Amino acid sequence: MLLGLRTAIYHAPDIAAGRQWYTKFLGFGPYFDQPFYVGFNVGGFELGLLPEKEEPDVTQSTAGVYWGVKDIHATHARLLELGATPRTEVTDVGEGIRTADVLDPFGNVLGIIENPNFKPGQTK
Repeated sequence: MLLGLRTAIYHAPDIAAGRQWYTKFLGFGPYFDQPFYVGFNVGGFELGLLPEKEEPDVTQSTAGVYWGVKDIHATHARLLELGATPRTEVTDVGEGIRTADVLDPFGNVLGIIENPNFKPGQTK
């Protein structure tokens, strides 16, 4: 049985560049920082970076992971400002929920979601 999101893993061929980019985007550094893995605690969930020798093939299927945000338009703009590539535009999917995807500079799909209906403290 699934217990909820714990970790989203992104590939970073240059782990130092990945650490720097995500630190700048998140506004804080990793809690775990080793040459083989970098981990950030984002609201109680883990965003992890794995060094890979090759760029991921973004034409292949990928799991959809969405990180919650308060203001999707501001966050989407910030990601693009920092060098992410737009994959989808901000889309209203109903009931006040909006989503968007970008590709980070390392080719990973980074999803964001503004969901006023989701209350983390009320999850079971």
